[in-house]
Amino acid sequence: MARQDLFVRLDATLYRVERPWGRLPDGAGRVTDVSADAEGRVYVLLRSDPYVDAATPAVAVLSSEGALLAAWGAGAVADGHMLTVSPDGRVFVVDRDAHEIIIFDREGTRLGGLGTRHGPGEPFNAPSDVAFGPDGTIYVADGYAATRIHRFSPEGVPLGGWGEPGAMDGQFTTPHAIWVLPDGTVAVTDRENDRLQLFTAEGHFLRAFGSIPRVMNVVGDAEGRLYVTDQIPRLSMYEATGKLLGRCRPVLNGAHGMWRSPTGMFYLAEGNPSRVTRLVPVEAAKA
Repeated sequence: MARQDLFVRLDATLYRVERPWGRLPDGAGRVTDVSADAEGRVYVLLRSDPYVDAATPAVAVLSSEGALLAAWGAGAVADGHMLTVSPDGRVFVVDRDAHEIIIFDREGTRLGGLGTRHGPGEPFNAPSDVAFGPDGTIYVADGYAATRIHRFSPEGVPLGGWGEPGAMDGQFTTPHAIWVLPDGTVAVTDRENDRLQLFTAEGHFLRAFGSIPRVMNVVGDAEGRLYVTDQIPRLSMYEATGKLLGRCRPVLNGAHGMWRSPTGMFYLAEGNPSRVTRLVPVEAAKA
């Protein structure tokens, strides 16, 4: 039987679903996040358990066509949770259970880090994600045990933060992912509270919108729209006001990580089954 292509739609745009996309290393760990640099190289984070799994690469680097270019990080990352490529091309890997954000160059050489490695509470306590403001400010979602957002200068100097456990405005129950819009608005997925919360760059609460069961990840675009994954599983498109613009079901069991390219392609990191799914725009409705 011939393969059937699948399609989904967000607002006015139709996307072709490509899965699995890209070649990963043999014996790779479980896909957990995906990001890309300005040249179009795609970085896939692979999670493994250092107690029971063989040392395998933590990051696979793919071309824009999906060819495997490099794989690195074996033994350097204990529990990769999320990764983000900074505007200057450095790769920030959230090593959750080691309580550190590791900074690599694109060839996999360690350049430094944020937090004390294997030092819970110094300042991170099982962090979950990292993002960058338009001015270079670094934001870390300390999602699993600290329920806090940390701010750092572009040089890594601590600038304070906000958040505490709870379900009120500005409180969290697992701030799982974080993104900063072009105007500096900080979006945080408050996973167990099933909502997205928005803040100013300094952490002042702006608004929240919910009914997003087990909300997982968030990215934005140049126009200030937000794209959110959950475990129904769905990919939803919102205005920053909270207005729902579109929704689709592009994966089988929920995308833990996500990246959107400047050309509008989505890369979705699926853990079960372990793979990357790509959404390629094929049609946009005419105005």
